[in-house]
Amino acid sequence: MSGTNVELTSTEISNIWSSYLKSSMELRFFQYFNATAEDHEVKNIVEKMMEFSQKSLEDLEVIFKKENLTTPLGFTEKDVRLDADKVFSDTFILYICHDLTMLSLSTYPSAFPDCTRKDVRNFIQGAIEFTIQIQNEITDLMLSQGIYLKSPQVAMDHTVDLVDEMKYLNGLFGGSRPVNAAEIANLSRVIHRARFSKMILVTFSKLASHKDVKQHFSKGRDALEKVLETLGDVFEKENIPYSASGDYNMFDVRNSPFSDKLMLFFVNTCLGMFCFIMINQALTSSLRTDIVTKFTMISTQMKKFYGKGLLLTITEKWLEQPPQALDRKV
Repeated sequence: MSGTNVELTSTEISNIWSSYLKSSMELRFFQYFNATAEDHEVKNIVEKMMEFSQKSLEDLEVIFKKENLTTPLGFTEKDVRLDADKVFSDTFILYICHDLTMLSLSTYPSAFPDCTRKDVRNFIQGAIEFTIQIQNEITDLMLSQGIYLKSPQVAMDHTVDLVDEMKYLNGLFGGSRPVNAAEIANLSRVIHRARFSKMILVTFSKLASHKDVKQHFSKGRDALEKVLETLGDVFEKENIPYSASGDYNMFDVRNSPFSDKLMLFFVNTCLGMFCFIMINQALTSSLRTDIVTKFTMISTQMKKFYGKGLLLTITEKWLEQPPQALDRKV
């Protein structure tokens, strides 16, 4: 048996549905970046990602048609203006491309183990392999241009010790121990991601045309500023230097190249990764109580903002309903 003649499971339907929406969103951004990027190395990265997004949509459409499933609307040519003026610097474009690879590496690997049908597994495996390859290329380019934001490099205690006292967890009531390597990594990762997200929201708040959408982006910008202040305070008290902000340079334009629907979906999708994956990973691998408390508060605040974003997509009638089971209630 080829493995493609069995019915799709609910998990597989969910995965290909969300993959289609994600790929159609990315395609519109890559088309615009391809039209506005000037650095030939950045443009080369964008072209590869744009071609892969287009191929992903075509591959997914084959599965949808084979299963007689409605292909999602996703995002169309109406959601992007390729003739609009340049909004992001080439460096900022590269940061966005890198962020989208992070999204792929947070979603596709977790989807793969739950899929059994061969064509779906082949699609997800191909997406993982491409993402690893292109992220390596992006990282190499960032390093060569001196714009990669690294985690702090600090001197570590090389002695091997076992934790024998509860005070190792203490961080709220004075006498706290120095932060460990995992906590430094978590703080740095979340700070970099929050700084990038803040600048995306700054840009989108200027581009949005709907009043409610513009206001939502502005509130998100303010929330992320508080995140930066909260976590940056830990590094300052520990006297640990961390990478300065990247070149998140943007240009004022009269007309937005993106629809409000596209920008809101981007924010919801990438912020969802920040809320539900990155912060939760930081929570589970941090041990000092003050840091755990900070991450818990941030998680609660950002999930509320994420929820308001979903409500806004419903209010504006932009949220496509995923495939659902027949009503079996009697």
